[in-house]
Amino acid sequence: MEAILKAVRKKKIPARPALVLSNRPDAAGLVAAKKLGVNTIVIESRGKSRTEYDRQVMDALAKSGVTPENGLVCLAGFMRIIGSQFVRRYKNRILNIHPALLPAFPGLDAQRQALEYGAKYTGCTVHFVDAGVDTGLVPV
Repeated sequence: MEAILKAVRKKKIPARPALVLSNRPDAAGLVAAKKLGVNTIVIESRGKSRTEYDRQVMDALAKSGVTPENGLVCLAGFMRIIGSQFVRRYKNRILNIHPALLPAFPGLDAQRQALEYGAKYTGCTVHFVDAGVDTGLVPV
């Protein structure tokens, strides 16, 4: 997330970041975003259903001007599965940065999966989020 924001600041990515959101108040990304002048918000997920949490996130996005028509949601270090209502609302507008090469190592602990498998090469995958877990289209 920080690398993306720095690239935007250097005009390497033509975007206007509206919000950095975390479910953890101690997330280092919040501090980095604030230093780079990006609005931040914490919406804690503990004790909430996925539907309730997603609704609060979608409300926060809307209040920040991130709509399905003009926005892009980028999941960078976001370790929660988002629900089907969220995916439908922002269809083809949600990118996930996954810390391994897909489809080989989906889900949690992707880097560990790659190491345990003995992969000679690894990397990361940027993909659109769909209803599955790390199954969405990888843009070329």
